[in-house]
Amino acid sequence: MKIEWLGLSCFKITSNGASVVLDPFTGVRGYGEVHTSAGLALKSHDHGDHAFLEGVELVDEPQGVFDVTKLASFHDDVGGKKRGPNVIHVLSAEGLRVAHLGDLGHLPDEALVDALKGVDVLLIPVGGFFTIDAKTAKTIADQIAPKAIVPMHYREGECGHAVIGTLDEFLSLYNKEEITRLDGNSFEVGDYSGVVVPKFEG
Repeated sequence: MKIEWLGLSCFKITSNGASVVLDPFTGVRGYGEVHTSAGLALKSHDHGDHAFLEGVELVDEPQGVFDVTKLASFHDDVGGKKRGPNVIHVLSAEGLRVAHLGDLGHLPDEALVDALKGVDVLLIPVGGFFTIDAKTAKTIADQIAPKAIVPMHYREGECGHAVIGTLDEFLSLYNKEEITRLDGNSFEVGDYSGVVVPKFEG
């Protein structure tokens, strides 16, 4: 299974000729908007930086490769009263599981943690303001104990919302030997453990 980071919280996941794009965006500083193709496009919520489904051309691909589980959560820490609901997507294929937390804004309850425990890859927002912040993300990652953690929805240089936290704020919570910065924007699930940071390639 291959994971490709397209910027902010958008990922393209491919397995056995099938692909899924999660949280395609438009109008994000430094990233512009997503233009790609896939067999399926999913959004965690209706904000434009996560729901630009028009940017994904849907193409014919093998069916039934991915099992998609949707888990209910919130975009804030007050039961959705500020920013509404958020959908966590768990994609399963090849005996592997990848969880995309969308714009999660709160600590998950025990049932949600149990549903996510031990995933192979956890795609987790770390920038705060609109989502959980770096420290909360670390707490959640420790609870779920994935094999690999991929931070998303952060600010780095001229990329990302100006009001959210930086990637370094999250990485500072880990030892250097736990962090792998990739030379490209994609990797195969199982190739890395710890914190994995893809490189935005535009």
